[in-house]
Amino acid sequence: MWKTINDILNSIDNFVWGVPLMVLIIAGGILLTVRLGVLQVRKLPLALKWMIKNEEEGEGEITSFAALCTALSATIGTGNIVGVATAVCTGGPGALFWMVAAAFFGMATKYSEGLLAVKYRVVAKDGHSLGGPFYYIEQGMGAKWKWLAKIFAFFGVCVGLFGIGTFSQVNGIASAINGFFDADNSNCVNIPFLGQYSWSVVVASLILAFCVAAVLIGGVKRIASVSQVVVPFMAIIYVIFVAILVITNITEVPAAFKTIIEAAFSPKAVTGGAVGSMFVAMQKGVARGIFSNEAGLGSAPIAAAAAQTKEPVRQGLVSMTGTFIDTIVICTLTGLSIVITGAWKVDGLEGVEVTTYAFQNGLPFPAEVSSFILMLCLVFFAFTTILGWDYYSERCLEYLSGGKMKSVRVFRWIYIFAVFIGPYMTVSAVWTIADIFNGLMALPNMIALFALSGVVAKETKKFFEKHNKNKYE
Repeated sequence: MWKTINDILNSIDNFVWGVPLMVLIIAGGILLTVRLGVLQVRKLPLALKWMIKNEEEGEGEITSFAALCTALSATIGTGNIVGVATAVCTGGPGALFWMVAAAFFGMATKYSEGLLAVKYRVVAKDGHSLGGPFYYIEQGMGAKWKWLAKIFAFFGVCVGLFGIGTFSQVNGIASAINGFFDADNSNCVNIPFLGQYSWSVVVASLILAFCVAAVLIGGVKRIASVSQVVVPFMAIIYVIFVAILVITNITEVPAAFKTIIEAAFSPKAVTGGAVGSMFVAMQKGVARGIFSNEAGLGSAPIAAAAAQTKEPVRQGLVSMTGTFIDTIVICTLTGLSIVITGAWKVDGLEGVEVTTYAFQNGLPFPAEVSSFILMLCLVFFAFTTILGWDYYSERCLEYLSGGKMKSVRVFRWIYIFAVFIGPYMTVSAVWTIADIFNGLMALPNMIALFALSGVVAKETKKFFEKHNKNKYE
């Protein structure tokens, strides 16, 4: 039965993530990059400065840094560890090149999303901020496009419930915990209708569901308060250890870069045709890159809309740093470690096992220590992603239901249940479902970004003309 389901899902995935959508996302990033004068390079130092410097007297629920951490909590997750491994194994090392290339243009996309989210946000009756693609579609493009906003919101709920938010994250956590505590599955229990699973997976799902419920009940402020502590700490820890891996294998780095570049344009020269063509490398790299940094997806602007800021441009710049940190820094380091150690060529490894192999064989520590470090990073990354995507999904549902909070509260418990059953989904099915909903969510958002690119360019030009260079640069 699972084979039939996987075949159907793969067919849908290949259709959704075909040439048209990839071209749309990359073309959108290129268009915005050109219209903004390569802003992601020129203004990156300023963006990094503003990332940690909160704006005074800004309007909103949480600080700009907290909004960024909430967005990063949703982006820095299994995509950085499991997703990169999956991309490199299925698309070859060249997928990493296309992942980074897509992220470069994605920075301009993420900037635009953050800007539009603040510009078109609204305030609910109880005082909390609401914003994101559904509002910049409806208000920026006009009320006649409200149907497109509702389509986005619907797929936003689905991505959170069936894709990035629950199944793929929990599956990654369960795999990592199982691999560390019970790798040979010697302590199993039979679960009716699902099959045999290790006790480590069952216990992990119970603890995780409880922890998620404890945070989600507190709403965006509790999510933000948890995220702005956990995300920076774990990101720094992860970067330090992957950097140690790269530095201790520094002599292998030039060859690894050569392999990545060659495989990006002529995969057969590197892989012998084992993982397909240049199109496969590009497809897997772009798809996994968007899964990881969510540029073009339209999710991050939902968090950006809650930021305490008066300046849409400022929040756009802060939002842009998310893609830089997530993909250009963290994903690149992960991919490099996988290529350096040759983990992508080892038969029989899948998902987190690939990155675990890289850590065990690349770090100058005992294998158990390396595995524990990776497991810890993955658990915390994925946990915060679950929290961030619940927030996104709830805001999408709030828009769809016309502000009926009762439906949001019911959804919250359904979401927690999805977290609980996540470990019992197969790895391939989980990632395929996530890819499908990602693509469907990205489509209406990219249409809006094309339509409103002129607004973004105008706002940006006006902002930098208004403020003098000494004060803001």
